[in-house]
Amino acid sequence: EYEFPIGWSELEGIANRTDFDLTAHTTGSGKRLAIFDEASGEHVVPYVIEPAMGVDRAVLTVLADGYAEEQVANEKRVVLRIRPGLAPIKAAVLPLLRNRPELVARARALTGDLKRVVAATYDDTASIGKLYRRQDEIGTPYCVTVDVESLDDGAATIRERDTMTQERVALGLIPQRIADLVGGRSAWEGGRSATR
Repeated sequence: EYEFPIGWSELEGIANRTDFDLTAHTTGSGKRLAIFDEASGEHVVPYVIEPAMGVDRAVLTVLADGYAEEQVANEKRVVLRIRPGLAPIKAAVLPLLRNRPELVARARALTGDLKRVVAATYDDTASIGKLYRRQDEIGTPYCVTVDVESLDDGAATIRERDTMTQERVALGLIPQRIADLVGGRSAWEGGRSATR
């Protein structure tokens, strides 16, 4: 059982069917479904244990455990803290200014590079703060912001969903960095700079 926000509910049922199923099948089919137990010298009809678990409730537990509301800078932040490996979208690429074609081009190119290694998306439909909140709410673990500095230093900023800390990473290294983070092969080192 699991304690959902609405109360306790069953996640998995485990039924001891005893020998009922195999005995009934034997009666209906005429085929004997017994095994010989050498220790007792008898034919025995095995008991059947039937576990039953639905995927819908398992997914609901992940969502219920991950959902959080918190205050950040005098506003409510809704965040879905699910493991990166379970997140449907692993990274979102966001240009800081959607009216700068050179930023949009770099961000779209980076999105294409990321899509080769993880599920990634591109979004430029709102301000950067609103974009972060949107991705937080759907559980995207990493956002990559391509900003004006990216044009000069060839790097972008990766923001981690749960801590909101950031690190600057060279554009060419970002796909592998995100893949390593999602795969658990690398620890988050917010604030570290990797621009080589």
